[in-house]
Amino acid sequence: MIPVQHVVLVSGLLIGILFGSIGLLSGFCIVTGLRNAWTRADGRMIRSIALALAVAILGTQSLTAAGLVDLGKSIYLQPSFSAPLILIGGLLFGYGMVAANACASRAMILLGGGNLRSLVVIVTVAVTAQMTLKGLIAPARIAFLNWSQFTLHQISLPALLSASGAGTSLATAVTALIVGGILLAYAFSYAPFRASRMLIGAGVGIGLLVCAGWLATGYLGADPFEPTPVGSLTFIAPLADSLQYVMLSTGSTLSFGVVLMAGVLLGSFVTALTTRRFHLEGYTSANHMLRSIGGAALMGSGGAMAYGCSIGQGLTGLSTLAFSSAIAAAGILIGGWAALRGPVRIPALASA
Repeated sequence: MIPVQHVVLVSGLLIGILFGSIGLLSGFCIVTGLRNAWTRADGRMIRSIALALAVAILGTQSLTAAGLVDLGKSIYLQPSFSAPLILIGGLLFGYGMVAANACASRAMILLGGGNLRSLVVIVTVAVTAQMTLKGLIAPARIAFLNWSQFTLHQISLPALLSASGAGTSLATAVTALIVGGILLAYAFSYAPFRASRMLIGAGVGIGLLVCAGWLATGYLGADPFEPTPVGSLTFIAPLADSLQYVMLSTGSTLSFGVVLMAGVLLGSFVTALTTRRFHLEGYTSANHMLRSIGGAALMGSGGAMAYGCSIGQGLTGLSTLAFSSAIAAAGILIGGWAALRGPVRIPALASA
């Protein structure tokens, strides 16, 4: 009999490979979506992201309604959290992803295609995330967390509706259908998006991969003796763990997040080779490199404080309909707006 942990790891690798391949072929990217929508009047990518979120919410809430996944075991639905810390982390991440010209997930995909700038971004994100989670910055983060955290009994939209008198299953179904329906209507109300089969496919595919991650960790990984932490697509903590594993693998064990990162890199690399999109590229100037490093540092620290990135909170976290994830996503959007259109906007660079 194949050990449960091996099944989870293989699942994580396959999910990562598919994410890397879809991301490379479609150009799926939060930074691109926001930049195109806010500065170029092109809403196709942001609609693809909305579609991915709709599919992730509908699928994830269906899994929990069917009793296949206990989302309450994830980090997103813990009753005690620090809203100020999560918001600040989201702001830093949102600003940093624009400065680096790619979020953490997009940087992984670009690295597989030969973009050496992304190697600098990924390493910086991993180092600063580890510093914030367990290193030099960790004591300050933990002190602020302990000072500012509070307990919220209704930690998600379905829980809030359920507390008002609706049954748990009904509350989950109604909330998922309303939120998912609004997102679907928003996505397909834009004619140029309806004509873009690639972006429609990317939205559906990535949304389903979020659901697959929940299923892999929450259902396949539900070993009563050695359960897998329940989670799905996210990049900040897994990148930090991957760096630590690469450096100190002796005596360490692989995790879902680490093999997911390997899968994303492998999927984008193989896809880039087979489609002849692989080519090496680097920085054009020292200032360009400094800006990338600064943005990546903000992403690493900010993502660690916000418990996730634009994918980890913006798709995976929001698929749980958690209030904490909504706070993080709002921070990321505000930080991105400040960098793209706000008073502290960052001058545009050539596409990453």
